[in-house]
Amino acid sequence: MRIPLAAAQQQQTLPTRSAHRDVHTKEIDLVNRDPKHLNDHVVKVDFEDVIAEPTGTYSFDGVWKASFTTFTVTKYWCYRLLTALVGIPLALVWGIIFAILSFLHIWAVVPCVKCYLIDIQCASRVYSICIHTYCDPFFEAIGKCFSGIHMHLTKEV
Repeated sequence: MRIPLAAAQQQQTLPTRSAHRDVHTKEIDLVNRDPKHLNDHVVKVDFEDVIAEPTGTYSFDGVWKASFTTFTVTKYWCYRLLTALVGIPLALVWGIIFAILSFLHIWAVVPCVKCYLIDIQCASRVYSICIHTYCDPFFEAIGKCFSGIHMHLTKEV
């Protein structure tokens, strides 16, 4: 059974369309929120990294426990509050910035680079012709002048 050419082409393009839709509607991982390890370099600060009591100068155990809890809970909720207030606007700003960068790269940078490469290729041919026309005869003449010189080195012991 033969499939008409238009139907075969439509069947081939359908998966790419649905794959394109998946990019915007895919599920996000709520457990592993840094799957590509973009923020491994960020300093992970815990209570023990900031506050430490040397031997012999201990505070009351209750104060130490309350300080630990206060530090940990404050850091946790401040981060959550900041991300709730500033996270979505910053996501919007970064989305716009990366959209502009993509747009500029696709519609300005790549065409300019391609234009430059075409122009430089033309200039390269002109430069090559000039070098072969003016420099090659000069260097051939110098080479012929010095080709008659022979040196013989001996080592005396």
